[in-house]
Amino acid sequence: MEVAWRLKAIRGATTVPENSVDAMRDAVVELLDALDANNSFNPEDLVSVTFSVTRDLTALFPAAIARRRSGWDSVPLIDVQHMHVEGDLERCIRFLIHVYMPSDCPANHIYLRHARELRPDLPALSVAHHPS
Repeated sequence: MEVAWRLKAIRGATTVPENSVDAMRDAVVELLDALDANNSFNPEDLVSVTFSVTRDLTALFPAAIARRRSGWDSVPLIDVQHMHVEGDLERCIRFLIHVYMPSDCPANHIYLRHARELRPDLPALSVAHHPS
């Protein structure tokens, strides 16, 4: 029996304690590790990834970190600045990923650190812990 595949979108976000290369790199790695741990797809199934950052994050491009992951070097990646809204979460990195997955596989959205406040309705998912 052949498995039906479907284009799905996965959202995710995290926060960083400061606008530094190390803090942003650690947060992006942690976020993408959690994405991998909680979703079933291979990098060749990725269609595209959009990263957005709040205006207070300028130390590096999250896509530059993602591009270093095995199999991600040929995935179309882009970084944009997230729309500023007064009182919104600060120092936040978000992603929107389009990926082909089996129809029966759920798309698990990943919200870490203070970004959990953005989606308290979602269950907490497993996270690989990295030294800060």
